[in-house]
Amino acid sequence: MLLIFLMFVQGITIEAFDTPNDDGSSVTISWQTNVEYTLITILRSEQPDGVFATICEARVGRTDYQDTAIVAGQAYFYQVKAQTIDGEITSNIAGPARASVQLFNIGRLNIFMSIIILFAAILLYISLAKRQQLFIRKIPALTAMDEAIGRATEMGKPVLYVPGIMDIDDPQTIASMSILSKIAEKTAAYGTTLYVPTARAMAMSMAQQVVKEAAMKVGRPDWFNADNIRYLTDDQFGYVSGVDGIMLREKPATNFYLGVFYAESLILAETGHATGAIQIAGTAMPDQLPFFVAACDYTLLGEELYAASAYLSQEPVQLGSLKGQDLGKLIFVLVIIMGVIANLFGIQSFYNLFTSVH
Repeated sequence: MLLIFLMFVQGITIEAFDTPNDDGSSVTISWQTNVEYTLITILRSEQPDGVFATICEARVGRTDYQDTAIVAGQAYFYQVKAQTIDGEITSNIAGPARASVQLFNIGRLNIFMSIIILFAAILLYISLAKRQQLFIRKIPALTAMDEAIGRATEMGKPVLYVPGIMDIDDPQTIASMSILSKIAEKTAAYGTTLYVPTARAMAMSMAQQVVKEAAMKVGRPDWFNADNIRYLTDDQFGYVSGVDGIMLREKPATNFYLGVFYAESLILAETGHATGAIQIAGTAMPDQLPFFVAACDYTLLGEELYAASAYLSQEPVQLGSLKGQDLGKLIFVLVIIMGVIANLFGIQSFYNLFTSVH
């Protein structure tokens, strides 16, 4: 409940009210005065005729204060004292003011509307994807996957898949496992050996299950070999040494590096390049992308790693989500451009639509 008590005493206007759009943890006190002062003292009491205690001192230029040392629902009364050249000016009492919880933060309505627009775009494209084929631009790295697996099959050499060094709670590792499923289907159908060394025990378990299900899906359960999906070590460079050892011993014709990579990215890519393998990499780690681009044949850049699963599966829900997110990004970019133009021409009303009030 908003309680405002305005009073005019010796040039001071004081206002005390429940802070809007908060969780009921504060009361706002604001004041205006037409006299010059050097210090404002804010006092508070639980009774209008009780003892007022000092809770804050404000310097020149400040015109409001949020009192957070309160109990929600409790009535409070406020008073201010201004130190002037001629002495002290005391206002009358403002109150009672009570803090209460607001269910909705109206100041962030624009964020809520942005979320609604994004979800509406995703649902719209999912619906369209179920009725018709949606266009997605070709990603060279994904288009080359079939060719790379086919080359390994023709040469009678294995395929190496490195899902990064993070565990399955990382979004990039989850995206990598989705791609692994499609690669495992191809290698199982062709009868090509697939090695998947992991740096986390849980990632190994998930990879084994993904590859096993892919083999059963294409009718080749006998192809699956759990020993080819192995856990090496959690140590970063110990893991790199283990993967490099597999490259040098098994001489895979195709190497996939898809997931989270750090300083080991260039070590892996250089070793794979030295063995003459076709290399396809992908990560959302900006610092590692230049190394993959330099040493690999194809590279998934940033968000292309997350889009790969939808691209390969052509599943309506994933395709619709991908297209809907792209539309949402386009809308947000256009709004940013419009905001810049509006700001250049001093159109403050457009800018205010996207300002979050605290």
